[in-house]
Amino acid sequence: MDPVARVMGVVNVTPDSFSDGGRYLDPDAAVAHGVELAGQGAAILDVGGESTRPGAAPVEPAEELRRVVPVVRGLARAAPDTTLSVDTTKAAVARDALAAGATVVNDVSALRADPALVDVVAEGGVDCCLMHMQGEPRTMQDAPHYDDVVSEVKAFLEERLAFAVGHGVDERRVWLDPGIGFGKTAEHNLQLLARLDEIVALGRPVVVGTSRKTFLGRLAGGRDTGERLPGTIATNVMAFERGASVFRVHDVAAVVDALAVAGATVAAVRHG
Repeated sequence: MDPVARVMGVVNVTPDSFSDGGRYLDPDAAVAHGVELAGQGAAILDVGGESTRPGAAPVEPAEELRRVVPVVRGLARAAPDTTLSVDTTKAAVARDALAAGATVVNDVSALRADPALVDVVAEGGVDCCLMHMQGEPRTMQDAPHYDDVVSEVKAFLEERLAFAVGHGVDERRVWLDPGIGFGKTAEHNLQLLARLDEIVALGRPVVVGTSRKTFLGRLAGGRDTGERLPGTIATNVMAFERGASVFRVHDVAAVVDALAVAGATVAAVRHG
């Protein structure tokens, strides 16, 4: 089978996300941005109303709903051929976003933050992404420690997959995300990328989100957030070669092109 890569475009409707916080708070602006990303080749649009950057404060469900649902509803009308994902840890937000047109729940807590969310996913018969995070956004970068980051992340994702399936979620609908940058040092992130095939071996689609992250800037000599596209491309291509299939990014067009070239190259090698 030829490799398949799906790019997930980020649509943040938050005032405080690390890269684009505040740019798309207006629902019409967020919808227009999502339509633009879809036009650039995003197969999935991930709409989030609560920042998960290091140190971020939690958002009340009512406020998150106010931010997210109009954008999901607008995108369902304006980009009907694009899969819509809601980036939330809350059952109430997921439920209303699914009713508005989303078909994926992207939960950075891997169904731990809100006990009711697993039932929303199971009853809705929708896809869900389970991500590893050590700690919580407010504290996750306070000296994260692992004995073997890859083995520990893999064991966590395997356990959360079993939890979801045990609560009625179709295993075929579960995606796994090792959580690059979520409670990890730069070295942890590099180890996860280098050994990503061990996560892929769990047999579910693997999502990778390295877009514009701090460790990329540091590795490149101190690049600011807007200067991290080359590092984003490099890490996504490496992740693709190791078996990842969904790539969550801000700069959709450039990553789509890079993965198209990588995919053609991998296919050519496989076909001799």
